[in-house]
Amino acid sequence: MSTADKSAQTTENRREPDGPAETPGRGMRADAKRNHDKVVAAAREAFAETGASTSLEEIARRAGVGIGTLYRHFPTRQALLEAVYVGEVQELCAATQELLTLPPWESFAGLSQRLLGYLATKKALANELFNYLDREAAFFQTSRADLFVAGEPVLRRAQEAGCVRADTDFTEVIQLIGGISKIEETAPGQREHILAIALDGLRQRPA
Repeated sequence: MSTADKSAQTTENRREPDGPAETPGRGMRADAKRNHDKVVAAAREAFAETGASTSLEEIARRAGVGIGTLYRHFPTRQALLEAVYVGEVQELCAATQELLTLPPWESFAGLSQRLLGYLATKKALANELFNYLDREAAFFQTSRADLFVAGEPVLRRAQEAGCVRADTDFTEVIQLIGGISKIEETAPGQREHILAIALDGLRQRPA
């Protein structure tokens, strides 16, 4: 925790006594759930704009809650980072259910576009989480497994429909899109343009 975060927590605690950390899904009051979700949403927005090192005080300000409220839900910076990271994975996994209602190619292209945004955000969060967790920690392995369970059926369906070349797999797709997500853009939309070129290379052409 940074000096600024510690100072902010001490100041807020004088005004708003801290209680035990609240855990979603375990009898959390409706108002507490709203505050929890507001903090996660504000953290996601702040991390996307200014990086995962954004102070907790700034995140509390964006969420419109006191710093003591933030600490009740997320006693440490690591807890907040993990919540945002897991939320990004869950959101992407949930989106695949909607994507599977589209035609195979549109479904795969939509997943690829969502993966691009996810992997760009994941990079900043993961780099910060490496301060607390090993790269092979169960936390990262579980998130990766969830991503594969959700994403592989989309790719396989497109391959079986003859839309995507058969000589690739989901690991390579993630590696390809992950590389694109790391590109420093020199113009707005450059990553999306490069992804479109990559998707053209993955598309199966009639013999």
